[in-house]
Amino acid sequence: MSSILTVKNLNIGFNLLDGFVEAIHSVSFDLKKGETLAIVGESGCGKTISTMSVLRLLPENSKITSGEIIYNGQNLLKLSEKDMQKIRGKKIALIPQDPMTSLNPLYTIGNQLLEIIELHQGVKGKEAEKLAIEALEKVKIPDAKEKLHAYPHEFSGGMKQRVIIAMALACRAEIIIADEPTTALDVTVQAQIMDLLDEIKKKNNLSLILITHDLGIVSQYADKIAVMYAGHIVEFAHKEQLFKKPKHPYTKALLRVILDINSNHIETIDGQPPSITEKTSGCPFFPRCKKSMNVCEKAYPETKRLADCTTVDCWLY
Repeated sequence: MSSILTVKNLNIGFNLLDGFVEAIHSVSFDLKKGETLAIVGESGCGKTISTMSVLRLLPENSKITSGEIIYNGQNLLKLSEKDMQKIRGKKIALIPQDPMTSLNPLYTIGNQLLEIIELHQGVKGKEAEKLAIEALEKVKIPDAKEKLHAYPHEFSGGMKQRVIIAMALACRAEIIIADEPTTALDVTVQAQIMDLLDEIKKKNNLSLILITHDLGIVSQYADKIAVMYAGHIVEFAHKEQLFKKPKHPYTKALLRVILDINSNHIETIDGQPPSITEKTSGCPFFPRCKKSMNVCEKAYPETKRLADCTTVDCWLY
């Protein structure tokens, strides 16, 4: 099956007070129709920046220095902003990180849904309202027609997240990028939202990019996993391979960070990830790695493709 989205050797940097610094290093991944790709790693590893580049929604002080982002055969980095607007939201939709602040409190749910439908579907009036109601019904919001007149403050966090998912559905997007979609939601609601996303994805044959630090969610819903550290994808594998036989020492360390409910003991990864301004010539995980060798400090390893289709950036291989 061919890929609907391919990111090739993406490099992104930031203009800071001390000058220009590289933050994302040769990131590559692919996404097929109907797949869920999870991008995991500690906070600040580059998960969100890498995926926001697909929508070209990056901070003003950032710059994509090289690479390609191929969606259905066209390089998104070469499109004009006008052409990009036809894809952003309509073809590739975003579920942002915080449902509490993602909706405008001054406008009704209906106003905000209809604005998106009119922009991307080119319909107005009763036809647009019908699509809005259908979208709310698909995310299992009861009394959808009446809810069009409600304001965001009348909705719980979980209901707001359902509305944001409805917006993506109303645009009939082919790819949904979900950035920590369960943040600030309690555990029960988290499960409901993820079950809903997964159900919608399968029913509509959508592709999903899931940005998360929650390996429990990843183990249940992902097909493929990209593990990021300090702006690098250090391991890319199918879910079954990654959980059964993780390759990179960082991946292994992440999987060991579990809470023992009997002893209240939390295993941690010693040390901290490098800051964006910290220049390293070797593997950035070297200072925290229990398997490190002299070469790890001197040079970054080339990406190695293993027999099970896993790719790993590590001198051990």
